[in-house]
Amino acid sequence: MASPYFRYVPNFEYVNRLKENKNISAYIQVKNLFKRGVLREDILQDLSYFTKYKIVGDDRPDNVAYKVYSNQYYDWVVLLSNNIINYANEWPLSNQSFNNYLYSKYLNDATLNAVKYYETLEVKDSLGKTIVPAGLQVPSDYSIRYIDSGSGKSVTASSVKAVTNYEYEVKVDEDKRNIYLLKEKYLGIIENDIDGDLLYQSGSSQYLSPTLVRGENIRLYS
Repeated sequence: MASPYFRYVPNFEYVNRLKENKNISAYIQVKNLFKRGVLREDILQDLSYFTKYKIVGDDRPDNVAYKVYSNQYYDWVVLLSNNIINYANEWPLSNQSFNNYLYSKYLNDATLNAVKYYETLEVKDSLGKTIVPAGLQVPSDYSIRYIDSGSGKSVTASSVKAVTNYEYEVKVDEDKRNIYLLKEKYLGIIENDIDGDLLYQSGSSQYLSPTLVRGENIRLYS
């Protein structure tokens, strides 16, 4: 069964240029995937509509939707809540896909475990005041001199760590696991918005109905 999201997506017709077609005036009707629903800006920018969620293991959007909304067909809400357009690049990879990606990109263990950059470890003075936050990218010989607010003495700190290509890729993929999900009580609002937003507006020569347009210049390559 296809996701119910596609019932909101309008259709378009284009000339049937398949080789076996003998009727030059025939059209093919398909879903217009160039029309994409989005959340209203006032909702998207208001965190009170959302809850934080961490993707577990190899869960896909439909798995997440089932866990949160008890309906896997709200997978489109999961994606729209995070403005995800390219699922392949913006959703965390499965374990197998992640391993395949690493070795296709880095080719061998030596390159995979090579240093990509250096970053700071947190530095605090004797009173617990943060002097240098963790995670700043710096040169390998980075150091800082500061006056300790407790002792009044000058202190030099050079607290950095190497980050390998592997560690970097793990962090990038793990960051994708932290998403926001629309609260269940707002699902009806979003469905009503999407239903209206994806309709065609009259006034164009291609307009046939709120759910259908016809394009003479769209080619299908067989």
